[in-house]
Amino acid sequence: MMAVAMGIDAALGWPARLYARIGHPVTWLGALIAVLEARWNRGKARRVAGAIVSLVVIAAAVLPALALQWLLPAGMWGLVLGGCLAWPLVAGRALHEHVAAVARPLVAGDVESARNAVAMIVGRDPAQLDAAGVGRAALESLAENSSDGVVAPLFWGLVAGLPGITAYKAVNTLDSMIGHRTERHEEFGKFAARLDDLLNLVPARLTGLLIVLVSARPRAAFSVMRRDARAHRSPNAGWPEAALAGALGIRLSGPRAYADRLVREPWLNAGAPDPMPQDLTRGLALYLRAMVLCGAGLVALGMLTGV
Repeated sequence: MMAVAMGIDAALGWPARLYARIGHPVTWLGALIAVLEARWNRGKARRVAGAIVSLVVIAAAVLPALALQWLLPAGMWGLVLGGCLAWPLVAGRALHEHVAAVARPLVAGDVESARNAVAMIVGRDPAQLDAAGVGRAALESLAENSSDGVVAPLFWGLVAGLPGITAYKAVNTLDSMIGHRTERHEEFGKFAARLDDLLNLVPARLTGLLIVLVSARPRAAFSVMRRDARAHRSPNAGWPEAALAGALGIRLSGPRAYADRLVREPWLNAGAPDPMPQDLTRGLALYLRAMVLCGAGLVALGMLTGV
């Protein structure tokens, strides 16, 4: 089922015409979260309110998925139909397109256009990014979202079918909207942020391993991942990011400027140079190899288990 979902996403992504007509399941979840957050994120018991809102959103995603999975026929047709239903929740093609939109102008020397493109995928202030900063931001997004957008939903889909993949996307969307360490969301989004950390523990490390396995420098990639991953502010994002830094022979993370603050983070692969524009192209090629390996693993697992 998950191999079908990944294959359809690789071939089609989420077509713009379809998005214009019906939106996307993540935007539907986002609209629900926005309404509930506006109504419930107030008063003194914000942590409890946030947990209740998170559980409501997860239930709103999982209950229809449970019903749909129950209705699926047995055998091959059930796997195909289930893969079609899971397809919108895998974002591998979209991730490649967004990062490629940064790589093209950066390689051509058009840093301003690259800044505009990277602002679509990261939260830091693009006006303060030079070419190396743009490259780091895009590569970090590529590494982290390889896990969040592709490997993690597929992993939870393998574990629990349609309910698993929808539950993961609900939690990940909650985290992206309310799981911030800001005055408004520090308490309200605590439950969602911690649950997202928990659900990404295994997928993030699997993603790092995929990057190591397809790297031209597997020993270096593994060494940097094992040494530096835990230095990252996130308990999960450091694994694919450190693996990518080691695989490409560059440094990632480090200090970054947001609109309202400067965040000083330790470097991953600190002794290496900043990425050059061509390293973004190399990173995209490595990402494609990792996704091919992931897809091959799904196909092999499906042939062995019939799921």
